[in-house]
Amino acid sequence: MKKYLITGVSRGLGLEIAKTVAEGGGFVFGVSRTITPELEALAGAFPNAVKLLQFDLADTRAVKDKIFAEFVGLSTKLDGYVNNAAVAYDDLATNIDEDKLGRMYAVNVFSPMIAAKYAIRNFILHETRGSIVHISSVCAKTGYKGLSMYASTKGAIEAFSKGIAREWGSRGIRSNAVAAGFMQTAMSASLGAEKMEKIISRSCLKAPVSPKSVAETVAFLLSEKSESITGETISVDCGAV
Repeated sequence: MKKYLITGVSRGLGLEIAKTVAEGGGFVFGVSRTITPELEALAGAFPNAVKLLQFDLADTRAVKDKIFAEFVGLSTKLDGYVNNAAVAYDDLATNIDEDKLGRMYAVNVFSPMIAAKYAIRNFILHETRGSIVHISSVCAKTGYKGLSMYASTKGAIEAFSKGIAREWGSRGIRSNAVAAGFMQTAMSASLGAEKMEKIISRSCLKAPVSPKSVAETVAFLLSEKSESITGETISVDCGAV
C-alpha cells in the first residue's frame, strides 16, 4: 500500500483528495488544524488507510518533529506529499496587516517548503521515486481584486515546485502544482455570492470547479500514470484562464 502525506484534510478540497486517495487503495497521513465530523467519518470508513494528526501549520518550527518524526515516523516510506493546506487573507494591498500576512505565508509557503524538504529526504532515504503535488490557485495567474496577497503565496509555491522538480528529477522525484479554479468551499464563501457569480460567469464552462475533478487530477499526478510529468502547473479551472 502506497503512503501519502496530505495537509489540510479537514474539509473541502483536502477532504476530497484524502477520500480519493483512500478509495484508490492508498494510505493517507492526514494533517489538519481541526478534526471535523466529516474527517472523522472518513477515518471511520477507512480505519486501516487513514491516520490523522491535528496540527497548526503556522507553527513552522514544529513541522519536522510533529509531522515527520512523531506522526509519519522516520522509518515510514512515503510515496507522495500533497501540499493542500492554506489560509486566505483577503484585502486590498493598501490595507496589509503584517500579522495576518505573516500567518498566511507561514501556512501557505514556509511550512509547505519545510515539509517538502523532509518529504524529499524521506524519498531519498527509501530510494523512492516520490511525487509532490502543490495546490495552487487560478488567481496566481489572473489576479483578482482583494486576493493579491493570497495569490502571491500561490505564485511562490508554483515557482518553488518548478525549482525542486529541476533539483531532484535525476532521482526520479517529481513535483507539480495544480492551479484550482474557484470552488464552492468554506474558503471561497468569504468572497460572497455576488463576487463568486461574477468569477464563475467568466469561465468557459460557466460553472464552479468540482473538487472531485481537482482531487482526481492530484491522484493522477501522485500515480505512476503521470511518471513523465514534472515541473508543471496544471489548471483545473473550468476554463477561467
